[in-house]
Amino acid sequence: VQLQASGGGLVQPGGSLRLSCVASGGTFNANVVGWFRQAPGKEREIVAAISFAGNAFYKDTVKGRFTISGDKDKGTVYLQMNKLKPEDTAIYYCAGKKGPVITTSPSRYTDWGQGTLVTVSS
Repeated sequence: VQLQASGGGLVQPGGSLRLSCVASGGTFNANVVGWFRQAPGKEREIVAAISFAGNAFYKDTVKGRFTISGDKDKGTVYLQMNKLKPEDTAIYYCAGKKGPVITTSPSRYTDWGQGTLVTVSS
């Protein structure tokens, strides 16, 4: 299954963006979908993840600002990002894993989409 991430762009600090992750074929094979980001010179890190069984995970620095939501049968997962900060600047990727448990390691995710660039700057 190919995943397509979109919705990135340039936004001022304090602004908002909504990222979308769409599965080819209209539904996810995965039971968990995560959003990851990678800033220049840094390792890829998890930002948020959702299990279609109803659990969610957020990186501490985005709690209260980002919200992940999704629908497995519609093949879509969203990441609503509010109160954006310059340190949120990165390429954002969505990825899926078939196992039902949310994990934070990128190596556990097998279905990756291309990234979408988020730049937070005044």
